[in-house]
Amino acid sequence: MSTAVKPAATFVAPPEPDLTPAEVIRRAEAIAAGLVARQAETEKRTFYALDTHEELSRAGLYRILVPRRYGGYEFGAETFLKVTTTLARGCPSTGWMYCLGAAHALAVASLFEERAQAELFEGGDFISPATITPSGSARRGPDGAWIINGTFPYCSGAPYATHFIGHTVIEGEEGGDGVPPKLLLFIAPREQWTMLDDWGGQLGLKGSGSHSITFEDGLIPAHYGLEAAHLSEVDVTQGTPGRELHGNGEYGGGPLSFMLLESAALAVGMAQGALDAYEDLMRSRTTIFTQVSRAEDPDYQWWYGQAAGMISTAEAAITQGVRQWQDLCAQGPQAFTREQDLRLAGVCREVIKLAWTAVESHLFPTAGSSAVREGERIERIWRDMSTQLSHAGIGVLLQSVAAREYARVRFGVAESSHA
Repeated sequence: MSTAVKPAATFVAPPEPDLTPAEVIRRAEAIAAGLVARQAETEKRTFYALDTHEELSRAGLYRILVPRRYGGYEFGAETFLKVTTTLARGCPSTGWMYCLGAAHALAVASLFEERAQAELFEGGDFISPATITPSGSARRGPDGAWIINGTFPYCSGAPYATHFIGHTVIEGEEGGDGVPPKLLLFIAPREQWTMLDDWGGQLGLKGSGSHSITFEDGLIPAHYGLEAAHLSEVDVTQGTPGRELHGNGEYGGGPLSFMLLESAALAVGMAQGALDAYEDLMRSRTTIFTQVSRAEDPDYQWWYGQAAGMISTAEAAITQGVRQWQDLCAQGPQAFTREQDLRLAGVCREVIKLAWTAVESHLFPTAGSSAVREGERIERIWRDMSTQLSHAGIGVLLQSVAAREYARVRFGVAESSHA
């Protein structure tokens, strides 16, 4: 990711000016190694521990996507998604909570004006959940500020968040008679909302910190709101404030494909963790009937080899997908059309399918009943990946809506009322 920036009156150096992407990834690997043993406590707490949060902060992981002019490292999508995969390999809940909190620095640095960015990134570390479903309402205050009310569920990353990004309906612009409501895309600092204690009862990702948050007359400045399309549908072909401000094409990339690259990176990391656990079983367990090491048994060799190949293919696909995303960003705003955004979404869909099939079809059913008891690593990963697939953005939008829209855009076909 290019680090060329426009001159700024207040340029803030990052804590470690000479830090490299390779070192950040190495630090993430070291942190991930300690997460495996803490998965149960993370699920019980419903979010990762404070000392883990502090370790992530010291390692610079919350600043990977923050622009350098505001004290970030601006290391870009490839580094961020590699770190996400690495953490998810150690603990899916931790990887999920980290990713969906830290990822949205990219959206803020892309879409908001310079004044807003300078204020929002002032703290250096940036953690902001974002929800895709509009909730609540917004109305104008007497001075033009926005007043937000409502409850927003599934805010992954909320426990340590510095901000929240949401979509809401503007009062008086609710639509009707076939006219869609007018939406406000907004960002709110932590002091304007309250986190609810309502996460942890789901099948999986119990420790992902995906709590609801609620606003009661939350007040945000006018420049913290954008009367624009949904975050996943923003047209970047005319450029973005961030591309111009930072001189960096990645602050003007396809928003939908980046969101789905996050999901794909998490799926690959979870599947890698399942393969790690299966490998331990291969080395430590014997077969039921012949009592030979699983590593020496032809059936287990086949199951392991099949899963390993699928997971490696998924990893290779997302690596190439990220690089294609970056190449499009570098070509200029006109290159990142809706068609390209949806094409890369299709790559993500297949990555997630490969990762899930490796676990669901090969690793989980052959690991043995003792290895899939509640709290065992493979059992937990199976639950976590099952829950990921139930996410509306993956189970519905990615599997059907995005595929149909890609074909319509490609062939210039209008949306059918029977779709």
